[in-house]
Amino acid sequence: MLKIYSWNVNGIRAVINKGAFRNFIDKRQPDILCLQETKAKQGQAEIDLPDYEELWNSAERPGYAGTAIFTKIKPLSVKYGLPAENLTDKFGDPLTEGRVLTAEFEKFFLVNVYTPNSKNGLERLNLRAEKWDPEFLKYLKSLNKPVVVCGDFNAAHEEIDIARPKTNHHSAGFTDEERQGIGNLLGAGFIDTFRYLHPNEVRYTWWSHWGHARENNVGWRIDYFFISDSLRDRLKTAEIHENVTGSDHCPVSIELEI
Repeated sequence: MLKIYSWNVNGIRAVINKGAFRNFIDKRQPDILCLQETKAKQGQAEIDLPDYEELWNSAERPGYAGTAIFTKIKPLSVKYGLPAENLTDKFGDPLTEGRVLTAEFEKFFLVNVYTPNSKNGLERLNLRAEKWDPEFLKYLKSLNKPVVVCGDFNAAHEEIDIARPKTNHHSAGFTDEERQGIGNLLGAGFIDTFRYLHPNEVRYTWWSHWGHARENNVGWRIDYFFISDSLRDRLKTAEIHENVTGSDHCPVSIELEI
């Protein structure tokens, strides 16, 4: 059984300094771990994981965004970023922010993504809805093996995925455009693994720092594992690990019989 975890750590150095990262690794023992928002380059964080190969795609801007994969299974190949052009807006170019990291294995591609946030004033919504989401889906569809895609998508898909849907329909992360981006993934044949196995469970993966949101479980489910439909019968578990602290996000995981 292959155990794959995904976690937006909101700064790998901060999570390590809290002791949360090592505790998580020792207890969960993932075969593959995908991280988002590492906010570091390889070598800047004190990581001692000799059983894992480290893959990093860090942002050009120091201390910002970035993705990483730690894997016990040597990948056949690694791809960095998206094969896209001209995604620049007034906030910069998300193609330089280390937001996509792909590892090819024998039977599937693993794509780790940290989707751009639309920002509180929705200043980046157009870039996301009109450029990023279509280019990312186009990339996933171009891969010539089954795909496992995970990470922080910065969007809750349905009302069940957010604690207060009625007051957030015009908020970043729950606009119609962002929700449609998730819908387009599903329409292309990808499966939301957690919702597939837990159709009615109300669970969240991110909580605001404000108003004791985590203590009161006023959260959003914005971290996902999607898999190609051809992997459906190999999916055995899909979990959210709310009790793992150290970040404003918690890890999510799947197990595949592969």
